[in-house]
Amino acid sequence: MADLQALSQAVIVGDLESARKLTRQAIDDGIDPVIIFREALVPAMDTVGKKMKAQEYYIPEVLLSARAMKGSAEILRPLIALNPDAQPTGRVVAGTVAGDLHDIGKNLVCMMLEGAGFEVIDLGTNVSPDKFVQACKDKNANMIALSALLTTTMVRMSDVVRALDAAGLRGKVKVMVGGAPVTQRFADEIGADGYAPDAAGAADLGKAWVAA
Repeated sequence: MADLQALSQAVIVGDLESARKLTRQAIDDGIDPVIIFREALVPAMDTVGKKMKAQEYYIPEVLLSARAMKGSAEILRPLIALNPDAQPTGRVVAGTVAGDLHDIGKNLVCMMLEGAGFEVIDLGTNVSPDKFVQACKDKNANMIALSALLTTTMVRMSDVVRALDAAGLRGKVKVMVGGAPVTQRFADEIGADGYAPDAAGAADLGKAWVAA
């Protein structure tokens, strides 16, 4: 019988091959893919987030864990999609703002959010306000995650907030911001709903919004 705890552990330690093997075994044993995701992958990435906050894990370890999680999720997603009752925790549009080509932090945030059960629409880097707004409309997103690594580009976050407001989405879409130069004070100044200092914090913030 498949061991979901072993799958969780494989993800935590970043063992991609074991994660894939244990995922397939769990499916073969008849375990609901939604159960596999919620009871193995989500707790695993929650543990990774806690290790990151405690400075037990750094970017290389988190990337390995995220890769293992994605390897398992790639097997599960097509099967989960066949279940009309399976709903994501939330739907997040993510991207690095216009003028900024840095994506490591943004990629980590996307992986942590996916590990927390969110559907993530990753728009990549150098994303215009209009593209963020259109993605929110097209995907019916309820959250948006903005990233910037440069002080010269973080001001673009306010452009996205204004664009959402102009499109009439501001009350429907919560905005979180993050990146090296970004602070809680800056988030407050531009009217963002929240600030996350790291990828684990972004996942926690998203979960807190859903639970509220």
